[in-house]
Amino acid sequence: MSEEQEQEQGPGAGNGAAGGKPTTRDALIEAAFQLFLDRGFEQTTIDDITGRAGVGRRSFFRYFPSKEDVVFPDHEGALAEMTAFLDACGDGGDPVTQVCDAARLVLRMYAANPTFSVERYLLTRKVPTLRIHELSVVWRYERTLAAHLRARYSARADGALRADVVAAAVVAAHNHALRTWLRSGGAGDVREAVDLALGFVIDTWSEQPRPGADAPEPADDVVVLVARRGTPMWRVVQGIESALDG
Repeated sequence: MSEEQEQEQGPGAGNGAAGGKPTTRDALIEAAFQLFLDRGFEQTTIDDITGRAGVGRRSFFRYFPSKEDVVFPDHEGALAEMTAFLDACGDGGDPVTQVCDAARLVLRMYAANPTFSVERYLLTRKVPTLRIHELSVVWRYERTLAAHLRARYSARADGALRADVVAAAVVAAHNHALRTWLRSGGAGDVREAVDLALGFVIDTWSEQPRPGADAPEPADDVVVLVARRGTPMWRVVQGIESALDG
């Protein structure tokens, strides 16, 4: 089987192709992370990675444009999936719920392999260039969400502003829950945590209440009574009671 015919698997999945043999792509990812953890990112070269994986240098660039990209092998696919999902939403439905559902596609990528996700998080915290690369990826997700919202809010005077603010809120809520989970070493149910965070965004920005969401508490009545100085207290109380009864 040629490298072009190999079935691509998730990052660090270790399942390989149907016969159980890791694909070239998986072998490169696994080799890279072993070396990054053992030697450090900056100290590891592409030749080191291909040598550990047992493939030629050309094989690396067939799958990854740079050494940074091997740390984030799944984001291009997630971005494409997010874009296709939002395109399929069309002009119906609640746009805030739609972009929150799109963010859950990214979460699914992280939750599919907690060990890999935690290792990548720890590595990214140590290497500034990787952190910059990660921020550029997050920015692309945010721009994709904002583009969908801008189209949906195009008739509003504040449409562009609202789209950018909501997109930023979705990314911030998603990342808050995700990074809390990653810092814990992958403990707990990250899906539940992200659902809670994104629910907050929907409750704040959506004009369509979520099914099952708690209804807002009715505001307490406020009565303002104006009376002349010297008005008997019984008449003031009577006036207040009359207003409340009405």
